[in-house]
Amino acid sequence: MKITLIPLLLLSVLGIKSLLEGAYDSPHQVVDTSGNILRVGANYYIIPNPTTKCSIFSKYKGNNGLVLAKVAANKTFPLDVLVVEGQQLGQPLTFTPIHDQKKGAPVRVSTDLNIEFSMQTSCSQSNVWKIDHFDRATRKWFVTTGGVVGHPSWRTISNWFKIEKYDGDYKLVSCPTFCAYCKVQCRDIGVYEDQNGNKRLALTDAPYKVRFQKA
Repeated sequence: MKITLIPLLLLSVLGIKSLLEGAYDSPHQVVDTSGNILRVGANYYIIPNPTTKCSIFSKYKGNNGLVLAKVAANKTFPLDVLVVEGQQLGQPLTFTPIHDQKKGAPVRVSTDLNIEFSMQTSCSQSNVWKIDHFDRATRKWFVTTGGVVGHPSWRTISNWFKIEKYDGDYKLVSCPTFCAYCKVQCRDIGVYEDQNGNKRLALTDAPYKVRFQKA
């Protein structure tokens, strides 16, 4: 009896060790401004940090955020992603990780995910973020919409983003890693101000420091 108990004990110890290592290796969960975990299916605002000071009498405006907008007169759709002021924290979005898309699942850092505006528009294309084609005039890759949720493949490689920890808060990056044979560029998502004063999200070398607030 003692001889059979030893292998069973070893198996139990190894099983517990495996579980602990798996938990340790899991990426950290993203939290919102209230300290709560971001959840799949819930709506959030992406807000810059720090926000712009309003005056010496009030701490912050607190109403800078991201919206869908048309930036060129000759371009109808898809809509692009802009940073604006005075928009009540912008427009709400949802996050859908590549491996755990069920409602209520936690959103984790360093994980490929889709980002989608929750609002309805008259545009026939989706509100899912993607990296647009290279813009020769500005020599930038802008964040636009018209992507799809899920369906990871080389065809959807431009639809995937990551949330990474950055300087006590977070930043967004474009660096999909699910496709081993796909050729991608890993860049931060920053802000590019065009000649018309539009502050557009684009691939840059200067990260856009953000927080997430429950809508």
